[in-house]
Amino acid sequence: MNLAKISANGQITVPVEIRRLLGLKSGDKILFYQKQDGKVVLSNASAQAIRKAQSAFSGVAEAMAISSEDDVQALVDEVRYGKGR
Repeated sequence: MNLAKISANGQITVPVEIRRLLGLKSGDKILFYQKQDGKVVLSNASAQAIRKAQSAFSGVAEAMAISSEDDVQALVDEVRYGKGR
């Protein structure tokens, strides 16, 4: 269990163990949200955004027949230079 004190300005220092656990570094943003049971959870907002993007793109590579790095590079070339795959 870790304890943090709120300053007069409403600021807190996230304990080092929690920063390490969440992979937080200077300048990162923390996401606070309340679960249905009333508990408040905090997470690394950057990691949360990456997981959300991964979920949104799930299955897209298969649908576009992208299965290798060469396929990805061909798609990038197509977008950049108008070259067909």
